[in-house]
Amino acid sequence: MCWIFGALWAAALVGVVFGDPVVGPSVFHDAETGFTFSSYSVAYNLNSAITFRIAVPSPVTSNTPYDAVLQVVAPIDVGWTALAWGGQMLYNPLGVSWANGNNVVVSSRYTTEHSQPPTYSGAKYIVFKTGTHVNRTHFQYTAKCTGCTTFTSSGGTPTTLNPTGTNRFAFAYASTKPSNPSSNLSSLVVHDVYSYWSHDFSTGANAAFASLAAKNLGSP
Repeated sequence: MCWIFGALWAAALVGVVFGDPVVGPSVFHDAETGFTFSSYSVAYNLNSAITFRIAVPSPVTSNTPYDAVLQVVAPIDVGWTALAWGGQMLYNPLGVSWANGNNVVVSSRYTTEHSQPPTYSGAKYIVFKTGTHVNRTHFQYTAKCTGCTTFTSSGGTPTTLNPTGTNRFAFAYASTKPSNPSSNLSSLVVHDVYSYWSHDFSTGANAAFASLAAKNLGSP
């Protein structure tokens, strides 16, 4: 199914938003990767939720760009899900993901209008083999993102997420997979559900961030 621009997307914007759908924050110590994450679970229906986890370096110099590690855990029936790093669809990096067989596809997107979000080179995701897998019930990926924590807002002002406080996030969920699920360039169908929350980065602080990232990336 191809993306239909304009009216269909605008209609989706007034679609389902769950009331108080977020469970969190909680601290998640991941034995697989070694990172400590700030974790929130966000419902997309009455019985199912997608978990978004953030790990950041500590300390971070104020108002400077920094890498972050994102871990997403989603039920296998999710068509695609996206994290909006600035808490909205427009003018911020979008981390889109879906399962394709035994693999997880991660796609960096960005848009300035309510239409198909194109791929985006300003935020780069490097997926760890450790912490990324698919089973019968869920898919999970863990990735380091460069360019996700600093971006240009709609007014042209650079925005840097607070590494020691809360930042507004948003997510989207679609029940239907992208039209070409093997490609991270695939067109996306319109989302069914979206919601917002304030994500506390301080509980995902990692003093050993650089060494953990290097270890999970297989660097010496």
